[in-house]
Amino acid sequence: MRIESAELKYTVLIERNEDGGYTVTVPSLPGCITQGDTWDETITNAKEAIAGHIEVLRTLGKQISIEVPVKVPIEVRATS
Repeated sequence: MRIESAELKYTVLIERNEDGGYTVTVPSLPGCITQGDTWDETITNAKEAIAGHIEVLRTLGKQISIEVPVKVPIEVRATS
């Protein structure tokens, strides 16, 4: 079965740069990295980078990672 269109969601890691901007990496898509000067620009750039990365993977006939969210319960002890 071939899916013509789907909305995919990816976890992104956003870190503040020394210059005040942001760097984004996408753990499920190794090599997918972008940046932005503002939060809004960073989110826009992340969406564009993910879309572009997926398009390159498709063009090359590579597998596209799809995230499946899993909740893992952990216990955190209070500090005294």
